[in-house]
Amino acid sequence: MGTLYYGDSRLPIPIDDRALAHIKVVIVNKLRRGESFTFSWVKSRTEGHGRATIWLSPEIALHFEFDGSKGPTLNRRWLEELSLVASSGTGLVILDEPAENGDPATGTIPVIP
Repeated sequence: MGTLYYGDSRLPIPIDDRALAHIKVVIVNKLRRGESFTFSWVKSRTEGHGRATIWLSPEIALHFEFDGSKGPTLNRRWLEELSLVASSGTGLVILDEPAENGDPATGTIPVIP
């Protein structure tokens, strides 16, 4: 389980290493282009359940920390789907990882108010 730390307060957001590797690419690419957007996730039981959303912009400090020492092979299709949702009104959410072999995507875009 990796962690995304948000802002100077270093708010810890626990995220599976594989998912974190993929959203890191999406976040860094958007911020590199100067784009701001939201990132929403479902909180774990240890976080008290519910949902949370943060605003990501190039001015806010981020720190990605992975438990594993080796990066995973990235799924291009998942990166594309995450990039599309990050640019939508929904903002970035972690979708289920789709198969890369051309099968229909397994992930759907959840509606998070």
